[in-house]
Amino acid sequence: MSASFASALAAARDAAASQHYPQGALYVVATPIGNLADISLRALHVLQLADVVACEDTRHTQSLLRAYGIDKAPAQLLALHQHNEHEAAQAVVARLQQGQRVAYASDAGTPAVSDPGARLVAAVREAGLRVVPLPGASSITAAISVAGAHGDDGGFVFGGFLPSKAGERDAAVQLLAREPRPVVLLEAPHRVEALARALAVLGQRPITVGRELTKQFEEVATMACAALPAWLAGEPSRTRGEFALVLHGTPQPQAEDDGQRVLELLLKELPLKGAVKLAAEITGGSKNELYETALRLKRLDPGSSPE
Repeated sequence: MSASFASALAAARDAAASQHYPQGALYVVATPIGNLADISLRALHVLQLADVVACEDTRHTQSLLRAYGIDKAPAQLLALHQHNEHEAAQAVVARLQQGQRVAYASDAGTPAVSDPGARLVAAVREAGLRVVPLPGASSITAAISVAGAHGDDGGFVFGGFLPSKAGERDAAVQLLAREPRPVVLLEAPHRVEALARALAVLGQRPITVGRELTKQFEEVATMACAALPAWLAGEPSRTRGEFALVLHGTPQPQAEDDGQRVLELLLKELPLKGAVKLAAEITGGSKNELYETALRLKRLDPGSSPE
């Protein structure tokens, strides 16, 4: 254990020990995606407190715990991964019913988001038992936070891993071409070049690549989708590590008659100037042009007042 984490454990006790941690509950624990310092104080405390730590890979999690100075006997680690999640979930439920605290950690990041954990949580909830989230590191939110991408509605889509088969992957990319919001994708190093070739058909649409996020050789770059294959080929190291990519959103053009349609609706409820101001905010159109349109609409309605 690093001496720096000895002080982190003490800080975790000071900050989190006074809080309530019910027995018979599953604690879903986010762990770092690379940088060990990205663990939360509450996660450190719960990992110490847990009677059992269920984990995607017991060897990986044991190494992680030891790095923080947390000692768990092998019998306190329970393997729960994509190949045994259903059966292992029942073992977790049995332990919870005995009043044990069980923490679940996937290999990196937040469980049940592309990683195992969703079936476990569902099984625990179906048994009428409590699930407690311990939020923390996530490659998804890390990537979107540095991409500078935005959709018209401020949201984004999590696409995760696209299909590995070429035909299915190409079909998925065609669907992404019609998605106006930013899309976060994940990819492994041995498949990222194939993904880049598939995305290249999107041409000049921007994409931000996050490689080895939070780690020593972290790299973040934004380029056109068409340039992605050449960028990866430019340096041998660029095809190494884990990838989180953000396909930027594409603003949807307003139909030419949108301003008039919005005005017609607003003029039924608002005075002319108020309707014009609000229509400009909604459509992004010119106030002067919308004002002229509003006057024309009013002239076509002899019973209305221009103001």
